[in-house]
Amino acid sequence: MIRNFTLDYWIDDDWYVGKLREVPGVFSQGETLEELKLNIKDAFALMMQEASLMPVQSFKSAELQMEIL
Repeated sequence: MIRNFTLDYWIDDDWYVGKLREVPGVFSQGETLEELKLNIKDAFALMMQEASLMPVQSFKSAELQMEIL
């Protein structure tokens, strides 16, 4: 399955640093934008692999109200 994600990135000390907007916690960096794209794909794959190893009985949901300043 192919799914589209948004890569938000910036340059920090000559490194391309980025994160996936739709997947909190997936960050990476690269010397070029192309290297960042490859590295972010690897970071996502590792996160998915680790998540599949965690046994989950069932998910529950709750509403959360927060004040945004």
